[in-house]
Amino acid sequence: MTKQTILGRVAQLAKANINALLDQAEDPQKMLDQLIRDYSSNINEAEQAVATTIGNLRLLEQDHQEDVEAAAEWGRKALAASKKADELRSAGSGADADKFDGLAKVALQRQLQSEREAKDAEPTIATQREVVDKLKSGLDQMKTKLTELQSRRDQLVARAKTAQAQNQMLDAAKNINVLDPTTELSRFEEKVRREEAKALGKQELADSSLDAQFEQLDSMGDAAEIEARLAALKAHA
Repeated sequence: MTKQTILGRVAQLAKANINALLDQAEDPQKMLDQLIRDYSSNINEAEQAVATTIGNLRLLEQDHQEDVEAAAEWGRKALAASKKADELRSAGSGADADKFDGLAKVALQRQLQSEREAKDAEPTIATQREVVDKLKSGLDQMKTKLTELQSRRDQLVARAKTAQAQNQMLDAAKNINVLDPTTELSRFEEKVRREEAKALGKQELADSSLDAQFEQLDSMGDAAEIEARLAALKAHA
């Protein structure tokens, strides 16, 4: 995977509009679960790619530092060789002096080469550092998005469960009429009143029948009394 590909993918994922994706989803919860899985997978891949990019940058930085240190070391060797040549020349040993001057030139050539290599690497290192900074920033944004996704998912699931429980309660409540005073209790009360009225009717009927029997008994008594008085009258005649 190239640097540009890594950077492009991280930037695209970091800028993803979660709200727009959710609005377009038929099942937001499943959409969030899938996004979380995708984001987690992409973050893992991006972290590995960024780690590789950072590792390459550190190698370039180490090579650059080695070139800088090598240039300094070759400079010290060139100075030491030049001083030795001057000492030998002052002592009248021209041939040996020329030898050390030659060594100084070789050291200076190596110093120049190391300096050029260090300088040539600096633009590449600067570019790599910029890429790494952007990748790190993109990863941080992706992780923030992942946290947001997880929070939205948990909130959505909680809301869905609450709504489901409310709907179940309301559906059950529609079928419960026993506690409604205008329905079941009212009908039961009406039934009781009808039974009470029926009992009252029977009582009245029973009472009227008894009164009639006593009235009949009274009429029979009067007739007997009349017959007795009539017999008495006849006896005195």
